Amino acid sequence: MDKLVELRASALALLLEPDPTAKATQTRHLFDAFTQSRVTLNAQLDLAENALNTAIPGRPQKPDLVSPLNVKKRSMRTSEGRAALIHAIAHIEFNAINLALDAVWRFAEMPVNYYSDWLMVASEEAYHFTLLTEHLQTLGYEYGDFSAHDSLWEMVDRTKHDILARMALVPRTMEARGLDANPALRNKLAQAGDLAVARILDIILHDEIGHVSIGNHWFNWLCEQQGQEPLNTYAQLADKFAAPKPRPPFNVEARLQAGFTEAEISALN
Repeated sequence: MDKLVELRASALALLLEPDPTAKATQTRHLFDAFTQSRVTLNAQLDLAENALNTAIPGRPQKPDLVSPLNVKKRSMRTSEGRAALIHAIAHIEFNAINLALDAVWRFAEMPVNYYSDWLMVASEEAYHFTLLTEHLQTLGYEYGDFSAHDSLWEMVDRTKHDILARMALVPRTMEARGLDANPALRNKLAQAGDLAVARILDIILHDEIGHVSIGNHWFNWLCEQQGQEPLNTYAQLADKFAAPKPRPPFNVEARLQAGFTEAEISALN
């Protein structure tokens, strides 16, 4: 990042990067460069042609992507089973890097803070991915050693032509499910004796509250700009795009911290 580059074009280039380690490292470098004013921003730039005839997102050859129903269940009593669970979380974080980069490049003519918010999310997701993959290596495994599913990215792709739907259904639905799931996963791994990864999940939960909060902020901002009522608009978008219905138990405290209203939490039940 020694020469001045444009933020959204750089985000697209990183989204297309297939090597996970390079993607994570360079995403964090891009965020640092942007915060140091070494990156320009052109919010009007039309990048659609740059993305033609390219595989979005860039991915490594492994892991094999399968249906969620076909992801093999492994016992937490074995080191392999624990590694498989950590791998699954790492894969979610890899997709989370991609979804944040996609939010940066894809949607033009948004305020500067929109782009800085989502670049920060991408950088933090890259940090999470690095922590998890490095821990996985201490167990004798690499990212790609287990199969994985792609539900998170599928919703990203489904909402690629509608920024309001993207904000409603990716951070506020798919990522918010992580707020609910994190405490149980953390406790399961801690009880299995892996306190190091439990601490990583504590970091992830703290940061993900902020990421969902960013999604809430921009969803509500867009609703206000478009004269839409948030609660009904969300329900309509969830139905239109066939979003998965959130299932209890809900991490109400984390959801409130992330900016969900009492009415929105009540509507989950």
